[in-house]
Amino acid sequence: MNKINILAVDDEPDIGRLLQEILEDEGYAVMVAESGAAARRLRAERKPDLILLDIWMPNEDGITLLKEWLRDDPLCPVIMMSGHATVETAVEATRLGAYDFLEKPLSMAKLLVTVERALENAKLKRENIGLKRRAEAPIEPVGKSAAMERLRDQIRRLAQHDAPVLLVGEPGSGKETLARYLHANSPRRDGPFVDVGVGTIAPAYSAVEFFGRVDGLDEIQHGLLEQAHGGTLFLSEVADMEEETQIRLMGALESGSFSRVGGSELLHVNVRVVASTRKPLEEEVRAGRFRRELYYLLNVVTLKVPPLAEHSEDVPELLNFYVDYFVSREKLPFRKFPVPVQNFLRHYPWPGNIRELKNLVQRLLILGSGEEVELEEVKAALGESLAGPVSPSQPDFYDLPLKDARERFEKAYLEYHLEKYAGSVARLSQAIGLERTHLYRKLNSLGIKFKDKR
Repeated sequence: MNKINILAVDDEPDIGRLLQEILEDEGYAVMVAESGAAARRLRAERKPDLILLDIWMPNEDGITLLKEWLRDDPLCPVIMMSGHATVETAVEATRLGAYDFLEKPLSMAKLLVTVERALENAKLKRENIGLKRRAEAPIEPVGKSAAMERLRDQIRRLAQHDAPVLLVGEPGSGKETLARYLHANSPRRDGPFVDVGVGTIAPAYSAVEFFGRVDGLDEIQHGLLEQAHGGTLFLSEVADMEEETQIRLMGALESGSFSRVGGSELLHVNVRVVASTRKPLEEEVRAGRFRRELYYLLNVVTLKVPPLAEHSEDVPELLNFYVDYFVSREKLPFRKFPVPVQNFLRHYPWPGNIRELKNLVQRLLILGSGEEVELEEVKAALGESLAGPVSPSQPDFYDLPLKDARERFEKAYLEYHLEKYAGSVARLSQAIGLERTHLYRKLNSLGIKFKDKR
């Protein structure tokens, strides 16, 4: 088990040594800094679990550091120390977010109790955030069909092991929901679940995205691997990953360690990797588009996620689930899908799978009226999907290189949908199934001024 890291910041060397000796005897790993600059460097190199911070130091006071560090990581408890502080200073420190205040000369018994309570308080906060995150997401995959029962059973059994899992299925078939369900049933359930749309990460930025960055002594950016430490890293649609990104990620996953860009310390992470793909990775490997070594790392256990058309008996339950979901989450008016409409939708081919069904329910609740959904309005909402594919004229970007063509398409696609949803990035994220953080990054990389469309 990794030791808890404590950073002790005090300009008096004797106090720093005393804190180090006492806390290391209790089993903690302790770093000592005698100035604000040294403290920043140590904090950037090794993220502490708790900080003991002197208020009065040469060149820089502890209150300034407290404000800075709590902005960066509000979950890391900071205990202030001072030998000649006023009551007002102690009150100000706790008002700003310090966990507690210790007077010098330090009582070692009070120090140890305060440290223990601060760490327990931080643990409870992280657990509450994890519980809130799980409560906000529809974790359990919906459906009583044999296919879904079998899939849930496989996921529950796999959740007890740390082997990488590869989820293979069509877009919109529920791969992310299954990844979250696996995480929620695993021993890592109280750790973070970090969702990464790897296809949206440009190769030039992949090292910073995955490993983080240190800029001098003041700024630190925690990468995706570090954010997922102790939890699950979900790599969505890995077949879209650029080769340079594949190489960097492969090295980190093989060794379980990396250094931040601009940093020198080797960081070790403990993450469970779950990946998804809509494309058969074996074919991508044979075509030279996906590295064989990374394929073997990710493909320890493969689960096939069936398209909705293969378990269409679950359609009525999914309809009811998403009606309740939008009524409770978005306060949309309740509407019932009568049996004839349910039967019609059971026989619809669902090319967009569960995501298409979810979007259909949302659209009918927003735009429809009346207590029951009518069959004709369902047909009108499905529109072109019922009419079958139309042969379009050849787009002008067909003659461009693949990378340029993809960027042209993505820009046009996102601009169209952003206009459709009146500039709301939140609604756009939900409609196209791309996590909001990755969507902001994609909009910026394509030069789409989404704020101007609000």
